[in-house]
Amino acid sequence: MKNLFRIIFLILYYGFAQYLPGSYTPIFGKLYNSIRIWCVKHIFKKCGKISTIDRRAYFGTGRNIEIGDYSGIGANCIVPNNTIIGKYVMMAPEVYIIDNNHISDDINIPMCFQGKTPNKVTIIEDDCWLGARVMIMPGRIIGHGSILAAGAIITKDVHPYSIVGGNPAKLIKKRK
Repeated sequence: MKNLFRIIFLILYYGFAQYLPGSYTPIFGKLYNSIRIWCVKHIFKKCGKISTIDRRAYFGTGRNIEIGDYSGIGANCIVPNNTIIGKYVMMAPEVYIIDNNHISDDINIPMCFQGKTPNKVTIIEDDCWLGARVMIMPGRIIGHGSILAAGAIITKDVHPYSIVGGNPAKLIKKRK
């Protein structure tokens, strides 16, 4: 029965709610945001008191996503099924979290026929700010209180209270 409800809410989200205007639209933005939040509360594995699910956020089936209190997913973000988002996480538009890569070990076989690596879990700890168009590679841990500058490509774990940016992302400074 739970899977049936999940499917119904996935259809409701992807068929209707994701296309509603943005959460910050004057007058009705909060209502549109509430509808999207209502859907994901029935889709995600674990859901806190979410602050924002903005328009066109994509999360596959959402089956194994966990999101903590007062966290949000920005417009046009892509969040794979195996992502854990802590409390107080701010995610700007177009954040892209990747959960696997293509295998390219054998030069005698075209890469498109070598398959993919197993999916990895990405963890975003509490009180993080992910700037616009951040890209996180598979299996990264974003430490508590970190800030990822807009456009950063995260190829390594980010230590707590770090501010990182660039491609690949490098430490800019520590917050603490």
